[in-house]
Order: sequence, then structure tokens, then C-alpha cells
Amino acid sequence: QVQLVESGGGLVQAGGSLRLSCAASGIHFSISDMGWYRQAPGKQRELVAEIISGAYINYAGFVKGRFTISRDNAKNTVYLQMNSLKPEDTAVYYCNSRRRGTESWGHGTQVTVSS
Repeated sequence: QVQLVESGGGLVQAGGSLRLSCAASGIHFSISDMGWYRQAPGKQRELVAEIISGAYINYAGFVKGRFTISRDNAKNTVYLQMNSLKPEDTAVYYCNSRRRGTESWGHGTQVTVSS
């Protein structure tokens, strides 16, 4: 059974940093595409960053060098380092895995950025 468990969210002031973690189990992690998405109240879920085929990294335009996605295959964990956070980054952040047409989601972790 696939499990993606996010952690590291919380309340931070604008300009601060957070590091999100997503621990995966039940998947062949090292060959799975992994990503972070977010959903703000009243908005659609959107891609934040993803690692495709273990190496290619794609960021949403609003990241603009502030966020860094990384993975540790030995720990089956994907990270999202978020710096220079803005109030508009407030959302629930979700971990996503994809492989051969099978997609899984975590339950999400809340990130709230105060102005």
C-alpha cells in the first residue's frame, strides 16, 4: 500500500523559510517521479516542483529561485526547501508520486505565511 506522509509545514513570517519532507513507502521510490503541489483556499491544486526520471527538475514560475526540491533515495524521502516565503505561498502542500500511470497523493501539510 502506497503511503506518502508530509511533514514540516507550519506558520512562518514573510521572508522566512520552511523545509517540507515527504516520506514514501509502498512504492519503488528511486524510479518514481516525485513532486510537490499546493492548493490555496478557493483555488485549484497547482504544481510547485517535481523531479522527473530521477534527475530532471521542473519548477513553477512563481517559485523564481526561492524553492528547491531534492530527494534522498536512501531514505525514500523528497524535500522542498522554501525560502523567502510570501503570504501568497499560504496553502496546503501535497506530495505526489507517479510511475507507469499510477499516481498517489499524501494528505498534505499546511503552510501559512503571515505578513
